[in-house]
Amino acid sequence: MKDMLGREKVITADEALAKMLASLGGVRTSKTRLKIEDSLGMVSAEDVFSGEDLPSFSRSTVDGYAVSASDTYGAAETMPAYLNLGREIYMGSSADFSLAKGTASKIPTGGMLPEDADAVVMFEHVQIVDSTMIEVLKPVASGENVISAGEDIRKGELLIPQGVRIRPSHIGALAGIGITEITLYRRPVVSIISTGDEIVPADQMLSPGNIRDSNSYVIAGMVSEAGGTPARKGIFRDDYDTIRAAVEEAIENSDAIAVSGGTSVGTKDMIARIIQDIGNPGILFHGLALKPGKPMIGGVMNGIPIFGLPGHPAAVSVCLELFMRPVLGLLSGLKPSAASRLRGVLSARLSKNIPSSQGREEHVRVMVEERDGELVAVPILGKSGLLKTLVRADGLVVVPLSLNGIEKDSIVEVRLV
Repeated sequence: MKDMLGREKVITADEALAKMLASLGGVRTSKTRLKIEDSLGMVSAEDVFSGEDLPSFSRSTVDGYAVSASDTYGAAETMPAYLNLGREIYMGSSADFSLAKGTASKIPTGGMLPEDADAVVMFEHVQIVDSTMIEVLKPVASGENVISAGEDIRKGELLIPQGVRIRPSHIGALAGIGITEITLYRRPVVSIISTGDEIVPADQMLSPGNIRDSNSYVIAGMVSEAGGTPARKGIFRDDYDTIRAAVEEAIENSDAIAVSGGTSVGTKDMIARIIQDIGNPGILFHGLALKPGKPMIGGVMNGIPIFGLPGHPAAVSVCLELFMRPVLGLLSGLKPSAASRLRGVLSARLSKNIPSSQGREEHVRVMVEERDGELVAVPILGKSGLLKTLVRADGLVVVPLSLNGIEKDSIVEVRLV
């Protein structure tokens, strides 16, 4: 069966992505070892275990007095517990003594508990009798106001599993246990090839009929956000040999290729032919039940995925989000999870009807506003070639291909961009 443009086998975005991922197998990038301060956003290439307890000693979480909890049982304002004052504990110093029964030691937040102390009484619950004695006005339980040795991280505990994207919190935890280098998967390199006789560099003055190259900048930014390294290769005229030479060079030094333009049906539609001619296996899909992004091409050439992206900016953005992010995740060793898939998704009430044609998945750009304490998704109407709609959009609402649209006041999921 053919679509309206005469192409065969127009499939859903989910089916197309499944084909692409299945054809690639697993991780394609090599490993590298970097300092933890350079690891943000990269993917762990091996399990990381702690070589020590964190904290390495029991410490106070408040300013107060280190005590044996049993010495405070039954204490009240009307019947306080009287404790002798022992040695004071100073920040950054070792509490190298044992706390005698019936004794309390003044301690700062973060201070080390001495042996036989298992709780800390806050200053607010203490009255000073004199320089040798205090009254405890409220009992504490064993472990109260204390972080015990190893309570945060235990020696031998798995801290970061393989296949996790490194966040600032991971870096802080690694520093806390004395690990300053980590083995990571290298960021996948994505070659970006712009095509079109009408396309000129962004810094060039326009002649009649010319368009500045904005798509390669959008692609590069989205590749970076997805954990890849963009490599903008330049603008190439609509000529089979010229574009094929650029693609073949990119195969040699890239992990993936994105080609902007050249995917619509017509005399200048050469990307599909180039992918198929290079082959192994070649084209996986050409045409999607998707708006915007219907003419997208996907293929694999000698193990390198290639994306033939439509020329309109909105279509480029949607196609990259649907395909580039999961493919780069696979190539870089990222293990899929519900948390990563749903990150950046919020619920909002739709401000107006969204019409759609049944049989295609439509991605509608929206602004998110707060009205009367409620989040509202406001559709941004405009053609897919308009950059302004991308700039104004906070996210996308997906209309499933089984629906004719979504009614006003429906609660929708907004995928933030």
